Amino acid sequence: MAPFDSVTARLILLLAETGSIGRAAEREGIASSAVSRRVSDLEARLGVVLFDRSAQGVRLTSAGEAYAEGCRAVLRAIADLDAVMADYGTGQRGALRLACTSSALTGRLPELLARYADRHPGIRIDIQEMGAARALLALEEGRADLAIVSDHYDFTRFEIKAFEDERVWVLAPPDHPLAPRLDPRTPIAFAELVDHPLVGIHHTGSLDRLLADAAREGNKTLSETLRVESFPALVRMVEAGFGIGFLRSTSLHLLAGTDLVCAPVADPWAQRQLLVARRKSSPLSAAMKSFLALCSDTYAPSI
Repeated sequence: MAPFDSVTARLILLLAETGSIGRAAEREGIASSAVSRRVSDLEARLGVVLFDRSAQGVRLTSAGEAYAEGCRAVLRAIADLDAVMADYGTGQRGALRLACTSSALTGRLPELLARYADRHPGIRIDIQEMGAARALLALEEGRADLAIVSDHYDFTRFEIKAFEDERVWVLAPPDHPLAPRLDPRTPIAFAELVDHPLVGIHHTGSLDRLLADAAREGNKTLSETLRVESFPALVRMVEAGFGIGFLRSTSLHLLAGTDLVCAPVADPWAQRQLLVARRKSSPLSAAMKSFLALCSDTYAPSI
């Protein structure tokens, strides 16, 4: 059997994640035909079918699931070996690979990274901005050393530490019926908000899931007028009068220059945290140790 091919292995995992040869090719910056040929050559060499193909896309077969899990294990081992080798150096050089949500990048993380870069000029910082689910997958597959994500996920396979406190806020135009009730100094119950039309954000994202779960607990259904994929777009659509919106406190700076009114949501579920996560089995490189120490030293819990 030919030696393990890490490029093809990453393509297999990308296909499993996206379910599409076209999207996988676009993410990797290669031709769809090249992706298809690599998979076909691998299937011929292994003598198994790894993917069921249809007009809707591709899906792992049972053999494909087993191969994909093996790929994850090997790629994790390669990433771990790189981390171990980095510690044999002086500790002044290396890399820190972070998978972060947009909420993390609009909070205290940029200033923290600037301080880290100043203290460790030889450490290359690689930031991948993505949704929380994809960030944790990148961590699981060894494509990131640490992930900074919201707390609304299953972390049983990860070691986690608090990174930043954040709260869910509601925003509305000044002429909205809710506007007189919205005051930054006075939390408002979600029950007073849930029946109003709203602008949705990030389908299957952590904030979307959090709001949907809260509505379901109250036997309610969220009434979305439309859905956007970024917080700046959400602010603009709320400004335009499409409904109320919800933001995390780390994104409230986006309201600067607008006449929108806002208030924190009072319910306990609305007080959340951003967490920094790592795989329990991954070795701690010098770069990771120093970054985690800085996170702990500068974290100030909300009272």
